[in-house]
Amino acid sequence: MDAGDRNWAITGVSLRSAQVRDQLAPQEGLYTVAVRQPDADTIRLIGAVTDVIVAPADPARASAAMADPDTRIVTITVTEKGYARGPEGEFDAAALAPDAQTLYRYLGQAVIDRHDAGLGPLTLISCDNLSHNGALLQAGLSAYLDRVSPRHRRWFDDNWACPATMVDRIVPATTPADLDSAAARIGLRDEAAVVTEPYRQWVIEDRFAGPRPRWDIAGAQFVDDVRPFETAKLRMLNGGHSALAYLGLASGHQFVHEAVADLAIRPLVERLMRDEAAASIPNFDQDLDAYADQMLARFGNAALPHRLSQIAMDGSQKIGPRWLEAIAENNRNGRESPMTLNALAGWLTYTAKFGSSLADPLAKELAESWKYAGVSGITDTMFSSGGLVSQGASLSVQQRNAIRDQLSSELK
Repeated sequence: MDAGDRNWAITGVSLRSAQVRDQLAPQEGLYTVAVRQPDADTIRLIGAVTDVIVAPADPARASAAMADPDTRIVTITVTEKGYARGPEGEFDAAALAPDAQTLYRYLGQAVIDRHDAGLGPLTLISCDNLSHNGALLQAGLSAYLDRVSPRHRRWFDDNWACPATMVDRIVPATTPADLDSAAARIGLRDEAAVVTEPYRQWVIEDRFAGPRPRWDIAGAQFVDDVRPFETAKLRMLNGGHSALAYLGLASGHQFVHEAVADLAIRPLVERLMRDEAAASIPNFDQDLDAYADQMLARFGNAALPHRLSQIAMDGSQKIGPRWLEAIAENNRNGRESPMTLNALAGWLTYTAKFGSSLADPLAKELAESWKYAGVSGITDTMFSSGGLVSQGASLSVQQRNAIRDQLSSELK
């Protein structure tokens, strides 16, 4: 928009909470983004959002927004659990029901409405940390349409586009102190203020069903293959983040910058990133050691407090692409992954501590597994073939035993 591309704007749709609508509506969609860094902050006013719809409160209006002739692209930001996939990658049958409050319901209705009105297809862009997100979104929506209307599924498969993407920027949850800081800077109260780091990266597979904004002039990369970028980010940055979360919380830290400064934790996370995660990334034309340096510097940004508890949420959905796939790749090439196993033990210890109150879609199943398997059997229950969280990347007996031995020491 700053460069003159004023033919695009954003209609927001929330599948759950009315919070963002309630924040933005009185401000006519305006909000600020503060970039935090140790030497100085910058703040910008964003005017791209024209409307916010709460889908459960007004499903017809949400569907109408996606069936609007002027709508060309739907970007989607959900957590891993938002795709409603089971431990082995299967889709949850309840999430594919026609009346389920999921992204599939609203996107599926958009397919039906646009087809029946003679409108063109859309491009659906996932903006999340899920590996192969475009393909998984397409598979989930196809499965939904198979149940609702197979003839519309054929039109979707043949005409719509679900490009893979990789997006990377640390954006902690906004705190009351952040709102006070923004008010002091601009002289107005901004209830929707966002704080973030200077670094940003958005890599998009160049496969669209229609026109697109010129995101590239603002730094986005359009590429033929997102996988190398995605794999590096998931296994090195996200994998390192998760390790800091579980190891840091166990050591009494609250924030990422505290955990990465802990001399008992940092070497373990560095080895996980440089020696194990980087080694598991095949055919990548990038200086991964320099990438690790850059990631560690970002983690140490004390001007942007990022709560470890926020990163630790939904671990059962994250450890597959972040840790288990890296271990599996290293196993195939005869390499060991002791630091990643250490991190997995940290995650299991965390699940044992919180039990069924854990912020995780599998909290109940994890608590029951601990109850019946105990320390002696928990690693087999979790990580053997077909285990609760193995996600098609099971651990060897030796690796499961190594985690169990560490748990026996930590959970005395």
